[in-house]
Amino acid sequence: MSEVKRWNLIILLVLSTSISAFAHSGEPLQPNDLWTSWEWDPGIVISLLLTGWLYVRGIRRTTLRRRYEIAAYFLGWSVLLIALVSPIHPLGEALFSVHMAQHGMLMLIAAPLLVLGRPLVPFLFALPIRWRKVLGNIAKTGTISRTWRILTAPMFAWCLQAAALWVWHIPALYGRTLESDAVHTLQHLSFLISALLFWWALVHGRDGRMGYGAGVVYLFTTAIHTSILGALLTVARTTWYPVYSTRTSVWGLTPLEDQQLAGLIMWVPGGIVYLAAGLVMFMLWLNQSERVSPLVRFPDGYRKEAI
Repeated sequence: MSEVKRWNLIILLVLSTSISAFAHSGEPLQPNDLWTSWEWDPGIVISLLLTGWLYVRGIRRTTLRRRYEIAAYFLGWSVLLIALVSPIHPLGEALFSVHMAQHGMLMLIAAPLLVLGRPLVPFLFALPIRWRKVLGNIAKTGTISRTWRILTAPMFAWCLQAAALWVWHIPALYGRTLESDAVHTLQHLSFLISALLFWWALVHGRDGRMGYGAGVVYLFTTAIHTSILGALLTVARTTWYPVYSTRTSVWGLTPLEDQQLAGLIMWVPGGIVYLAAGLVMFMLWLNQSERVSPLVRFPDGYRKEAI
């Protein structure tokens, strides 16, 4: 069987699996329906299965098999599965706090783990060799390479993620995500893609030893502005999102309590993740600086580190 026919067969099998699953009704989730409310959205299921299969196929075809990278990728992939397919997704339409936790799973757990897994090389090796050559030639074009450098520049990635976070929490826009599946999908895509670019810029886009130092700054400033947004949600005396006002009572929370819990989730666990990553990068920066510090020979024969 040719490579193209095999790919077509795999896509058809995934489609048939997705079509047999039940869809979300669109109504706010009730407690009695929690454990039966798995979201078998064909677009999500196909994307997850296809990327998982591509990664497995790719690492089998290349000798670049680092166990920690493989483990990181599939941990991130599993977090995506839980966040987007499990009852967490419909529950997020009933509770703002759960919706906030879901976004944290996408941006703070799945994204950095997927980046650590270095999926682009396995994805490329999973493709037929003709497709691989075509994509390689396209990637080398000036427009594509310049666009990629811009998207993964730390400052641009930092601004993009910050903009996505703050803009989507504008009350009018956030409310639209619970009224429109298309807007909701766009929100999740913008959170995930901006987070992937941010973590990619920090982990793989370093430029020399000072890259670690810049990474520390980007992570600590991200911790600051996300904590500010979380604190504003926590201390607010009125609810920002009226759409939740009729949905939280069956879960034992008032709308304001739900919002306060959501703010704490962004403020405390979210801030801790960025601060912890910043501390790790700071230690790496110190370690790298010690290893590459130049030595200068003075006339008296002693060798001292240059400052």
